[in-house]
Amino acid sequence: MFKALRIFILLFILTAVALDAWRTKTQSVEWKYTLPVNIYLINGDDSPVAAAYMHTLTVEDFKPIATFMRDEAVRYGRASSASIEIRLGGKIDARPPAPPSNGSVLGVITWSLKMRWWAWRNTDTVGPGPQVKMFLLYFDPAQSKVLAHSTGLQKGLIGRVNVFAASSMTKQNNVIIAHEFLHTLGATDKYDSATNLPLFPDGYAIPDLDPLLPQRFAEIMAGRTPLSTTEAETPATLEDALIGTKTAQEINWL
Repeated sequence: MFKALRIFILLFILTAVALDAWRTKTQSVEWKYTLPVNIYLINGDDSPVAAAYMHTLTVEDFKPIATFMRDEAVRYGRASSASIEIRLGGKIDARPPAPPSNGSVLGVITWSLKMRWWAWRNTDTVGPGPQVKMFLLYFDPAQSKVLAHSTGLQKGLIGRVNVFAASSMTKQNNVIIAHEFLHTLGATDKYDSATNLPLFPDGYAIPDLDPLLPQRFAEIMAGRTPLSTTEAETPATLEDALIGTKTAQEINWL
């Protein structure tokens, strides 16, 4: 009897958590109200360079992300309802759990739960309604030439983003942050994981361009601007990126 009661309580809790996650996920793309995006700064390698750079950052450094979303909303006729508000949540000393290296389904599920638990323990949510939490881990570019893959979770509306601690990389960092932010809203990757090349047509910002290549803009969820059938480059700024039709559908703009 006691065992059955414990199982019932556990199932009830899991159901409540699942319903809350579904409700939050749904409300985040209803676009009835401005969606708060909370940004937290973390020293990813305990370096003095990252610490010093983080000290210089203000909310203004991340405003281009909100501008990008606003301008793209205008293109899709959603200017009056689709908007985000960037909030700087401050610095966090603890580091979020790293995603599994093997990418197994069980590992990803376990990490997702750990990440959501970690985010709940290390942050406070101010205000009602769904809110996105983006955790930015900064690294000294002299020590880390290549950064590990960043991630965005739709369940929990959480992003874990690895970026460079250099003023020269601020604009390109915002491209990566915007990409992972859109993951939290349900947008999917639109590049070939084996080659990192954008997939046609959804990974092309203007798939009906004639001639097709080179493209002028990057589709934000493809992450790169196609130059030829074998070449693509990361956009230097969000001004060089667009939200494609498929991504607009995924975040409920169409």
